[in-house]
Amino acid sequence: MRPSSPAVLAALTLLIALPYGAASHAAGEAKPPHARVEAAEPRPFGSECRTSVEGSDAVAYCHNPFPETDRVRLHVECDQWWDIDSDGVSVEAGPAQTVRLTGRCWKGVRSAWVSHQK
Repeated sequence: MRPSSPAVLAALTLLIALPYGAASHAAGEAKPPHARVEAAEPRPFGSECRTSVEGSDAVAYCHNPFPETDRVRLHVECDQWWDIDSDGVSVEAGPAQTVRLTGRCWKGVRSAWVSHQK
């Protein structure tokens, strides 16, 4: 098979010499969009909580200064091995809202902390 003109010969040479992806773009196909993953800055999140323990009672005050709701939950670990540790109910702390969380043990509280969830 003989090419009929030098232009056809040049086109065939380019198709053979170019990589597959470049050849398909050279043939007129649209370029696929590049998947760029741009690192978004992490948005501030989480209520500021103050926890206090007095005897067998634990209290936490959580204030959410951010525009997204934070679901906060008080966890209480009891001092005695037979006393039941507890995880409080999840409470929504909306933007600029302060919530009060309480928990208790039969005897003393060993530790109390607050968990956050978006």
